[in-house]
Amino acid sequence: MTIESIRKTPGDTAWFRQDRFGMFIHWGLYALPARHEWVQNHERVPTEEYSRYMRYFDPDLYDAREWAAMAKKAGMKYAVMTAKHHEGFCMFDSAYTDFKCTNTPAKRDLLKEYAEAFRAEGLKVGFYYSLIDWHHPDFPIDMMHPLRDDPNALQMNEVRDMHRYARYMRDQVTELLTNYGKIDILWLDFSYPDSKIKTANPWMKGKGAVDWEAEELIALARKLQPGIIINNRSGIEQDLWTPEQYQVTARPVHPVTGENVCWEACHTFSGSWGYYRDEMTWKSPEMLLRLLINTVSLGGNLLMNVGPTARGEFDARAQAALGVYEKWMHACSRSVYGCTMAEKELLETCPPDCRYTESMDGKRLYIHLFAYPFEHLEINGLAGKVEYAQFLHDGSEVTMTEGKVDHFSEGASNSDDLLVLNLPPVKPDILVPVIELFLKER
Repeated sequence: MTIESIRKTPGDTAWFRQDRFGMFIHWGLYALPARHEWVQNHERVPTEEYSRYMRYFDPDLYDAREWAAMAKKAGMKYAVMTAKHHEGFCMFDSAYTDFKCTNTPAKRDLLKEYAEAFRAEGLKVGFYYSLIDWHHPDFPIDMMHPLRDDPNALQMNEVRDMHRYARYMRDQVTELLTNYGKIDILWLDFSYPDSKIKTANPWMKGKGAVDWEAEELIALARKLQPGIIINNRSGIEQDLWTPEQYQVTARPVHPVTGENVCWEACHTFSGSWGYYRDEMTWKSPEMLLRLLINTVSLGGNLLMNVGPTARGEFDARAQAALGVYEKWMHACSRSVYGCTMAEKELLETCPPDCRYTESMDGKRLYIHLFAYPFEHLEINGLAGKVEYAQFLHDGSEVTMTEGKVDHFSEGASNSDDLLVLNLPPVKPDILVPVIELFLKER
């Protein structure tokens, strides 16, 4: 039995919806300027000038095994690493470009080390591949391109061929899905069709599925790696819907059929995806946990990003954030793995300042206490439905009464369908306590 109904997609998302929590890794040349992964775009840096960072890219402290161990300790079950970001720099040894990590002082295939290390830890392996490429000579200059203000941009575009560029992408995706073992996720990024982009220069057109030749690209990926999961950012609906840096407040459904879709929220520890030395909007421990809990409570996955330094390490702030997840997931991962949005009749009972997740077999309901109540948690609608209750972090019993709050005060709640959980007056020493309810058979 499963309580979750999901729209069927080309890839098998069963493992993905079981695992719920993954690590995103944005790493590239932009780690050297260390002021946002879009630094080349924001500062209008020409290709030749940006390429100088290759001479200094030497991640001598990079140990993919350490990364994998930290991801596993944090409770993450899969990872997605940038093979190529918008800058066009390849973190793998591609035969189709010289703009790659093996031509830097690193002299190593960094993506290969990642794939092998994470797979060895039992984690699923994914690759991020940018559809955008500001370095490639055939990628047309548009409103997103660092050369958009160059007075010769229109003339430069006259010799750029999008078909040649689309073939280049297929060649590289062939490498990625042939030379690195089993790949579980292909994370493409991103489309910006004309309908969503406004520009003062009409020749600077947006790009979407037709430009990427997305149907051919996706067919190739599925041929090379049957069962692979692919997101929908090529402009063609596939397996995953991927809201970014946004806290979803209602479960996403298909706009035509109304079916539940498989979705994944992607977020950063701070305001940047790549390493940004001076960025100060780092999320608090409470917010980090709420992002995970809120996402799973709406039937989604969380892909949380780390931006390694130019020397190949997670900085102290990133390690502290991972530590928040490590401590909480050690005790409470059961309310995340294999869980989803609670059934409607249960969800309607959720008290204020709480979030429900429910095991997919419908046998357990988890209450996440965002605000800790004083002595009693009153839940209207659950009387007669709960067999046993306990705190998840230590397995200690939470006693229950039904029908009324056992208190002498006038005005104490009294209702036939009321379930009252009797809580200790002092909040347990865990950032977000979770109560595990064992439900009676229905």
